[in-house]
Amino acid sequence: RLTKDYGLEIWADDNFIVQKDKLHINYKSSPAIYDIVQKIRKDGLRGPLLLRFPHLVKKQRDLLYESFQNSIDELNYNGEFNAVFPLKVNQFPNFIDLLLQTKQNYRYGLEAGSKAELLLAIYKSNDNSPILVNGFKDRELINLAFLSAQIGQDITLTIEGIHELESIIELAKNSNMALPKIGIRIKLHGSSVGAWAKSVGANSKFGLTSTELIEAVELMKKHKLIENFHLIHFHIGSQITSIDPLKKALREAGHIYSDLINLGAYNLSTINLGGGLPIEYSQTKSTINYSLQEYANDVVFMLQTIAKTKGVDEPNIIIESGRFVSASHAMLVAPVFELFSQEYSKNALKLKEKNPPIIDELNELYEDITKENAREFLHDSFDHLNSIFTLFDLGYVDLIDRSNAEILAHLIMKKSIKLLGDGESDDLLRVKDLIQEKYLMNFSLFQSIADFWGLKQHFPTMPLSKLDKKPIHSANLWDITCDSDGEISFSEDEPLYLHEVDLENEDYFIGIFLVGAYQEILGMKHNLFAHPSEATIYIDEKSYEITKVIESASILDILDDLAYNKDDILLRIKELINSTSFIKANDKERFKRVLENIVKENGYLKTID
Repeated sequence: RLTKDYGLEIWADDNFIVQKDKLHINYKSSPAIYDIVQKIRKDGLRGPLLLRFPHLVKKQRDLLYESFQNSIDELNYNGEFNAVFPLKVNQFPNFIDLLLQTKQNYRYGLEAGSKAELLLAIYKSNDNSPILVNGFKDRELINLAFLSAQIGQDITLTIEGIHELESIIELAKNSNMALPKIGIRIKLHGSSVGAWAKSVGANSKFGLTSTELIEAVELMKKHKLIENFHLIHFHIGSQITSIDPLKKALREAGHIYSDLINLGAYNLSTINLGGGLPIEYSQTKSTINYSLQEYANDVVFMLQTIAKTKGVDEPNIIIESGRFVSASHAMLVAPVFELFSQEYSKNALKLKEKNPPIIDELNELYEDITKENAREFLHDSFDHLNSIFTLFDLGYVDLIDRSNAEILAHLIMKKSIKLLGDGESDDLLRVKDLIQEKYLMNFSLFQSIADFWGLKQHFPTMPLSKLDKKPIHSANLWDITCDSDGEISFSEDEPLYLHEVDLENEDYFIGIFLVGAYQEILGMKHNLFAHPSEATIYIDEKSYEITKVIESASILDILDDLAYNKDDILLRIKELINSTSFIKANDKERFKRVLENIVKENGYLKTID
């Protein structure tokens, strides 16, 4: 189960370490994340905060290139390696700028799957880095690709169906513009694993069958476009935690590649493996059975072997592993706003001069519990609490008696956990489930970790401070949306334990990690909570710099995004203030100023410092 290090050795990849009582970034001067957050909050910023770490983007990208180059050098492979970032994973400008600002010697490119993404790729592409266009296409999107080729960019249109190739042929006939390269997505016969297994197989959404591949080659030959055919593409799904499906896909793709060349596709030179490199999200056990270097070794070795067997040149290799590059660079920090189980304290007891016998017995159990009798007293408290509920339903005890029983039973349970230690017996697990501490966190689950709501994707979660103390509360995390789905319940598979906190006198921040892939763009404005405030943190050998601080959208701007006229909203409410008789005339201007101040703030909760 989770200890006070919260599984860092499993998911953190040495990016974070515990020093004394705080979580630190394990890079150069190693600042504490808690201190960074407090420094940002000094300027009045409240609510959740998304922190970006540029060095982690660079680290992941470098790992990709270095691992494949190692394999290429070791095996004397004649093809080249390159990577592109699929924009669908994270299109936010502060991330894309980080991604592209330190390219070093790489031709790291971009992949687009829509017109808006292609426009962004054309705008951001430089140094002749490749642009790949996947997904379904119409004439307008294909025209954009022709424009990109005309201005000298290295762009490839990967067709998903014969009709797209026919559109390219028609535009090529009627245009004097340069032609983009042509790629074809192949429909693999084999299967994959996990939530995205349907990415391959006969019924997969994308790709051409073997019959359609032959037809496409014949069409390109007929219309003198075969020289533009440079690439084949496959994708076996996201988060591929086992290496076996990849090996099977490589065999099939390698043979298709070789046979297409032998059918006359003489400029075919590249295989795009798509994405799939996994990120370890689990905090309790490793779920991935291979390393990045093993992945690179298998890809290079298998493609080399097939090419030699079939007598064709070894293909260039492209991958689109967006999650691998982006997930670790961002974390969410959410302040704990309130604890909802603190009513179960001894001070809340309202014992009478004469209590029902069962209340007196519970009180004696609480006072007399020891390590030796804790398990027995624990069982007794369960029985007594159930008896109180029955007596209450029958009208033999009142609401005060019921409250006293609930408080005493919970106090006994908490005390028994401390006395019995770290055991995980059925009794203790039952107790921890019963007395979950409810931590109200100032964030929207739907906005910041949408995949938890949609896919039950676990994200590593831990506090940023008090890490020198044992966490004793089984934690149930609530967000501030008005939705019962907005919670992360205590789970026996990924149990989260948090600390005793005095929120009157201390801040307690929860970090949610690996949120840099998909979560930002998937985030929903449920209850009209907007993207959290964000900051980019540059770290050097001596200190750190907080840059690009962007506060979450104001309440009026959120409504403006929904096509409301924010000026009309403000004017209408001011008119209501002016016309009401419930506000004194000399107070109306003050109320209007209060209104203006509120609607200019972001929509998250504020605490009084």
